[in-house]
Amino acid sequence: MPRNRLIALLLSAVAGITAAVSWFSVRKLANRNRPTSKLPRAGGESTARKVAVVLNPTKAGTGAAAAAVLHVCAEAGIPAPLIFETTPEDAGRDAALRALEAGCDLVIAAGGDGTVRAVAESLVHGTASLGIIPLGTGNLLARNLEIPLDDPLAAAFDAVTGAVRLIDTGLIELEQTDGKRVEHTFLVIAGIGSDADIMDDTDEGLKAKVGWLAYSEAGFRHLPGKRKKISIALDGAPEQTRSVRSVLFANCGKLQGLDLVPDARVDDGLLDVVVLSPRSVAGWVWILLKTTFRHRGSIPQMGFYPTASLSLRCHEPMNTQIDGDPTGLVNGLTVTVKPASIRMRLGRLDGI
Repeated sequence: MPRNRLIALLLSAVAGITAAVSWFSVRKLANRNRPTSKLPRAGGESTARKVAVVLNPTKAGTGAAAAAVLHVCAEAGIPAPLIFETTPEDAGRDAALRALEAGCDLVIAAGGDGTVRAVAESLVHGTASLGIIPLGTGNLLARNLEIPLDDPLAAAFDAVTGAVRLIDTGLIELEQTDGKRVEHTFLVIAGIGSDADIMDDTDEGLKAKVGWLAYSEAGFRHLPGKRKKISIALDGAPEQTRSVRSVLFANCGKLQGLDLVPDARVDDGLLDVVVLSPRSVAGWVWILLKTTFRHRGSIPQMGFYPTASLSLRCHEPMNTQIDGDPTGLVNGLTVTVKPASIRMRLGRLDGI
């Protein structure tokens, strides 16, 4: 019995030392004061005049979404909406451009985050507004903006008659491993590292059955792993080299009920960079506990850095994701916030 106690004490000591090393051996980026936020701006409250709906036919509920918009338009006394469907070749960008060419001042994306982002790319810096009827698995932007998730009629009513709020978008330029550079707009969170590995490795069949919980299964498989070196420069400051598991670029911060980035706002003219640097599973546990219980104190494994722009170089290729969609391996990237760059129609304006 004394021997068993001694072994238990030794194991406890090793676990404690491992946790301590995981806690204290992480180098955070240099502290920076939060840049000045831009004030939120409203963009008008008039009802839309001509409406288009971009439907993703692979999602359940497209018929109900189209019927809801048709009903709201009829009640508002405006013409029946134009209907466009996405295709494997066009996630919604070209469909939105056709809607603009037809003179629509409101384009409603009825689908998941990929459809919303594709439609938004055609509306950035334009005069037409974006509405959302969420039909996807994550519905990340809809959740952050508190758009009704399970009531297409309520979502359609807000999109057609709601007030217009100008919100920020992010612009990310990826330097692919073949040397090509591609640009994408994002609305919620882009990232590089383990988060992108998880998105890329999520089982699509499982995702169809259990929804966003499929990401948890992939996440558990990716908990072990080594940190990778990056060099990052915020707002044109000198580069800092760190070892990380993930770096996230957040326009807004709520993910499936978790307030991952408490200070992120979709209309403050800033992005919140989140650097995740756990050395072991114990570090991921600290991050999970902090996020789940909304603890405001800082931990070394998770740093928050508000910025308007950044550049990042990978010391070895790393995976990327944009609003939950995998976007491949890169050697580096740049990210810039585009303040008040898209017009959103919302049923409520407070608290976003």
